[in-house]
Amino acid sequence: MASKKSPLSSFQSIQQYHNALLNGSTSCVESVEFFLRQIEEKKQLNAFVQLFAAEALEKAKALDNARSKNGALKKLHGVVVGIKDVLCYKDHKVSAASHILDGFTATYNATAIQRLLDEDAIIIGVCNCDEFAMGSSNENSRYGPTLNAADNTRVPGGSSGGSAVAVQAGLCMISLGSDTGGSVRQPADFCGIVGLKPGYGKISRYGLIAYGSSFDQIGIFANNIPDLAIALEVMAGADEYDSTVSFTPIPSYATELKKPLAPLRIGYFGETLNHPGLDQEMSKTISTFISGLSKYGHEVKPVDFGLLEYIVPAYYV
Repeated sequence: MASKKSPLSSFQSIQQYHNALLNGSTSCVESVEFFLRQIEEKKQLNAFVQLFAAEALEKAKALDNARSKNGALKKLHGVVVGIKDVLCYKDHKVSAASHILDGFTATYNATAIQRLLDEDAIIIGVCNCDEFAMGSSNENSRYGPTLNAADNTRVPGGSSGGSAVAVQAGLCMISLGSDTGGSVRQPADFCGIVGLKPGYGKISRYGLIAYGSSFDQIGIFANNIPDLAIALEVMAGADEYDSTVSFTPIPSYATELKKPLAPLRIGYFGETLNHPGLDQEMSKTISTFISGLSKYGHEVKPVDFGLLEYIVPAYYV
């Protein structure tokens, strides 16, 4: 593997990476090699449970050769991706971090995975998670716990903790998780990165091992919102294999982000900020953030919600 310092050590965005590819200051092969080194150096975090090193390098070489001939880049050209161990990737093992599925090999690609591959993404490996995505700390896995890269004595959140740490620790560019009741949003928060649970049906669930099918949604971890927007744009949209998927046309989310933001009406649950279960430091920080939104011309008001105490019991049912 290359020993020189890679521009990937200061990776900021997919756009920056693509610019580096086009000006010749890096390559897809160098990118894969860099992240493989990072994964090895930080293996104590236990973020990845499978690596596809040879396969990823082979695809990187093919992309580099193709790029040198035509210069055109697909939306995720050479982008190095980690996937949660609940997504089917054809001819690769998937276990939902459980001994129950030992030796099971996926026979098809999840729609989300296929769409990543169609846009020339490179899947470098499979990320750890709570068994069958049931957990919120990523401590309950047949592979052992995943550690928070910021503080190894802390949990990274779950169930998509491995996918979150993979981005947090710089082990890949973006990663996929799944979210039923917070399994992308919570670990993104714990790890200080960007995480999105799209609206239900925005991304096809075909090829996702189910937890609660009426809640499940494939989610995305990234270093920034533009990268997340590109990934969502690629994966979202109608799919004949998922009867619950939305058929609403998918806009160019990345382009939409560049447009000026009109003033918004924003509501929040006032009861949550005064709830005795909320840490006072968190309450103060959130309140300050809410107050700051009005400075940008947004209308921000509390919304009464008298059923707060029933949310968690209803979710468990």
